[in-house]
Amino acid sequence: MAEIKTGRHLLTAGETFNFTCNPQVDCFTNCCRNADMYLYPYDVIRMKNRLGMTSDEFLEKHTYSDYRDNEHFPSVMLKMQKIEGLPCPFLTDEGCTVYEDRPFSCRAYPLEPAVSRVGDYCHTAYFFTVHDHCHGHGQGREWTAEEWIADQNMEDYTVMNAHWVDMDSLFRSNPWGPQGRQSPALKMAAMACFNVDKFKDFVLNSSFLSRFDVPEERLAKAQASDEDMMLLGFDFVKSFLTGKGPFFPKS
Repeated sequence: MAEIKTGRHLLTAGETFNFTCNPQVDCFTNCCRNADMYLYPYDVIRMKNRLGMTSDEFLEKHTYSDYRDNEHFPSVMLKMQKIEGLPCPFLTDEGCTVYEDRPFSCRAYPLEPAVSRVGDYCHTAYFFTVHDHCHGHGQGREWTAEEWIADQNMEDYTVMNAHWVDMDSLFRSNPWGPQGRQSPALKMAAMACFNVDKFKDFVLNSSFLSRFDVPEERLAKAQASDEDMMLLGFDFVKSFLTGKGPFFPKS
């Protein structure tokens, strides 16, 4: 096992690390306080469904938007509670109340996936990250990245977040033109990507289906699955921002 140093490094194939997170580690749940927590679209779906909330309700109660590493598109951040220590709203003395549907960033640590795409080929590399405040490093069993991913049930998140990488890359190119952050297209894109219930209503109860060709099979899947509706939203945004994609106005 490589020497543990604060910071991060790219894991090589087969490289292992020792890590554990449980109540026996003296820093347990400290990382769940005053956290700068980014949420991805799939995180929002998992958490709002776990809580029995609509997208609007979840986004209003538990998130805020802020321009962070992408100056052209706002990040969706998890709100901490406004009490001493600024704990996560889902934190209790026993741990996380939404553990099975916790956000990707919580789930992945101490790994930081980095997704790259060339054409249809998608590759994910993994950085191993060490913070001074986490005392779980060097403890517990030995893991490879693949073993940790399987243990933390990250597979679905990895697949869905790979689609989000394409959207994030598009937004970083400032497709809004001179209107920038005031562009109506930005507001539409944010809704289509992060508010799956509102986008579903837009698809089914506006003039959307009279204006765009959506294959019946795909529409049926999207009506039955938030994940498929999210992916439909991604493709819709790509189409209206780039003029390329599966959705074209009906002739």
